Amino acid sequence: MLIVSASGMATGGRVLHHLRARLPDPRTTVLLVGYQAAGTRGRVLEEGARTVRIFGKDVPVRARVETIPRLSAHADADGLLRWLRTARRPPRRLFVVHGEPAPAAALAARVSRELGWKVSVPAYRDRVTLD
Repeated sequence: MLIVSASGMATGGRVLHHLRARLPDPRTTVLLVGYQAAGTRGRVLEEGARTVRIFGKDVPVRARVETIPRLSAHADADGLLRWLRTARRPPRRLFVVHGEPAPAAALAARVSRELGWKVSVPAYRDRVTLD
């Protein structure tokens, strides 16, 4: 049987039902495709957890967990810069709000350096007044 299910980081949706049913079975292979963000169930599985919490219950992980880490539906920094360069005029300010802190800061620095735009990476729950 092959089940293809969404929520690539195993954070919600139908995949949770499949994981709950299949993770305890050592004949199962769970293939995580793409980046697994810190704090997600996908990352916990990727890092070799013996149990994961699903629907309020601990589920034993006896399945084999494999990853294909380099696939992503998101553009990389080069792709984002190519897209940003298509702007008819630069924004007054650009906020990088996706990704983990170090890569977000690196992208912001690159946009600032290469495009000369005013860029910031707001911290969680920061508030900004837009004029």
